[in-house]
Order: sequence, then C-alpha cells, then structure tokens
Amino acid sequence: MAADHGDRNADQAEPSGKSQNVQQGSAGEIRSDERSAGGDSHFEQTSFDTEPLSAHFEQASAAEGERSPSGNVVAGSEEEVSASSLGVKPRGESGVTAGQEKIGEVEEEEEEEEEIDPENPRGRLLMVKHAKYIKNLDKKTDGIEYVATEHLRMSGAYWGLTAMDLMGRLREMHNPGMVPWILNCQQPDGGFGGSIGHDSHLLYTLSAVQILALLDKMDAVDADRIATYIAGLQQPDGSFIGDAWGEVDTRFSYCAISCLSLLDRTHAIDLPAAVRFIASCQNFDGGFGSVPGGESHAGQIFCCVAALAIAGALSLVDRDLLGWWLCERQVPAGGLNGRPEKLPDVCYSWWVLSSLVLIDRVHWISAEKLKHFILQCQDEERGGISDRPNDMVDVFHTFFGIAGLSLLEYPNLKPVDPAYALPVDVVDRVFRDRELKHLDLA
Repeated sequence: MAADHGDRNADQAEPSGKSQNVQQGSAGEIRSDERSAGGDSHFEQTSFDTEPLSAHFEQASAAEGERSPSGNVVAGSEEEVSASSLGVKPRGESGVTAGQEKIGEVEEEEEEEEEIDPENPRGRLLMVKHAKYIKNLDKKTDGIEYVATEHLRMSGAYWGLTAMDLMGRLREMHNPGMVPWILNCQQPDGGFGGSIGHDSHLLYTLSAVQILALLDKMDAVDADRIATYIAGLQQPDGSFIGDAWGEVDTRFSYCAISCLSLLDRTHAIDLPAAVRFIASCQNFDGGFGSVPGGESHAGQIFCCVAALAIAGALSLVDRDLLGWWLCERQVPAGGLNGRPEKLPDVCYSWWVLSSLVLIDRVHWISAEKLKHFILQCQDEERGGISDRPNDMVDVFHTFFGIAGLSLLEYPNLKPVDPAYALPVDVVDRVFRDRELKHLDLA
C-alpha cells in the first residue's frame, strides 16, 4: 500500500465539532464516580499466527471441586466459555484426557453459510467467517508459533472471547474448563500469569479479571487478594511495575486502575498519586508516553486517557491538543497509525478511536474511510482480520478490528465500552451487581 503517512488526510474533517454519528452513548459517557473501562494493553507489534491461545485448560480441573493453587474451589458451569474454541484442546491425537472428555470439545454444529459478494468479498464484516476462525484456533497445537506464544494465552483468550461476544456469539463457546483454567493461572502472590506455571503479571491479571467479568464469574476470585497483589506493585511516585522485575510503564498504571475498578477496589492503592504519575507522562504535543519524557504513542495514550477516565481525572487532558495529534494518525487509505511516519495498523482502530471517543473528538476523523480499511484487512476465505490488507490474520487484530467497528456503530455488533474494551452490557452488569451488593450490605 502506497501512502504518504506523514501528511494529514486531505479529506479529513476539520475539528469543527460536526458529528459523523459515531457511537458516543453509554459507551462514550463518563461515569460520575469512575469510568468503566478496559482492554488488554498489550499493544506491541507482534505477529501472531492462528494459534496464540491456550492448550493448557486440560490441566485446570480433571474433577469437579478440585482446588486451584489460588485456594479457590473450582466448579464448572455449562454457561462458561469453551476451552477448545480458544486453542485449548489437550495435546494428543484424540484431544481428550481421562476424566476430561468434554473439556476440549465443542458440540458439533451445522455448518453456517455466509453470503459473500464475489465482486466485493470484503465489503462487509464476515462475522460467520470470523467466528469460525476463532473457534478453530485449537487445530494446530504442535507448531512453533503455538509454543512461542504460550505466555500470551490469557490475553489471547480475552481477545477471542470478547470478539465473539461483540458478535453476539459467546454462547457458541461454552465449556466448564475455562474458569478452572483461569484460577489455576493464579499465583500465590494473588496475580495471574499468562498461562499455567507462568509468573504473575499485571497484563494477564487484568485479562483474567476481564474474562471473568465477561462470563459473569467475578465471584470466583478473592477480590481483596488480587487487590493486595496490585497494590504491592505501586511505586512511591505513583507508578506501577508490571511484575517483580521492576519495569515501569503507563500500560501497567492502566492495568492496575482498570482491574481494581472492575473489582471495586480502587481504594487499595494511592489513586491520587497514580493520577499524578500519569499526568507527568503527558507531552507538549498532548500525547502520553510510557514514562515521563517518553515518546507519545497511541497505545500509551489509550492507557493514560482510559486510566484518567476511570479515576475521574479527564480534566487533566488537553482534549483539543490531544485530539489533533490523534486525528493526524489517519492516513489517506483510511487506517490509523500509532506514531507519525508509521504504517497504518488495524489495532490502532482501537487505541486511537477509543481515545477519541473518551475525549469527545471522534468526529475529527473519517469514520467511513476507517471502516473501509478495517474491512479490507479481512481474510474472506479463512476468516480473521490482519494488521493490513492481505497480511496474515491473528486473534489480536481480529478482536481490535471488531472492537473498532463496534465503536463506529457497525450494524449487528454489540456496543463496546471505549475504555474497558468489554461489551457495554458486561460493564453495566458489573456495576449493577456492585450496587446491589452495596445495598445488601447497607
């Protein structure tokens, strides 16, 4: 694709305030007390093949009532999400181990047909193809790509499940192995690893909590225990390290604040100090970096803006200055990049667009051109969405492409919250259940 990525799209709307009817309803409004927000902040430009998820659910619970390392009692549910549909079939020819005959399998379904226009096969969102792609992520578990991405299993499960829910297809992926697997990824310190046996990290702790929120299983974990783990990662300057190895990054500030907000435990940290640190990472161009003085990057901007929204501190953002930097990310082809002079990438359809929604400047870009770019990144044969047209698809870009289209109010997609990166109905349920619990305690 030939495009001058340094020049502003000549057809872009000027910051005049004219709306393009982009979703800003319940998903775009800021809660008075705290912003319901989220998303996995793993925005490094990794190229995943079709197997970035977990083959380890079989280790989770061979018998109902088994106790996980976290100390929680594991109990299956027919409403839980399918392990097999997220790359979790046990290794071996049969894909089944003793006592787990159904954990890695999905009931056989009649093949669903999808009409594709031969003249314009990528002219609309191919939801049947994408659902099939996600459900088939377990077909190759012996390749190097699968092994090399073991540390991403938890986030991969979040990407795949949330994409299915946004397409209204979460119930196609029910299996009692999911929640036990998540619980078995929890470490003694209270955090969650990317897979069973992996060290805990804030990135995967957030993904674990997001999945549990998606499945309406928040009561399966001890919220205070997770909050204690997260609070222990906060530094004296208000920043957060991602794990015991000490890297500071605004991604981790977002993960901490978002996760604690979902758990109703923001009081466990020094929230004002966390806000001050994020504000210190704001640059002269209105953007945010990973640390004070770090280069502005769209992924970091999402993390900082969403975290400030949760904390009720969006007043610290210069909306016009930041909005201009963000709208400059749209290239003539319609896609968005993460920094000046970079190629467009579907994942920035989320990082940039959600930030624009949160600061009420989404009308400063061409929504129709962005829709067209995302749709052109589809694989009309196998399903899935890639970073750019005709590249290899992966579940990371599939999710963020669908989430971006949801923010653009694409037909037949559930609305997504622009900060949590969870369906709006899931976020509303979490807050509603919290309010009911507080009433019961009153």
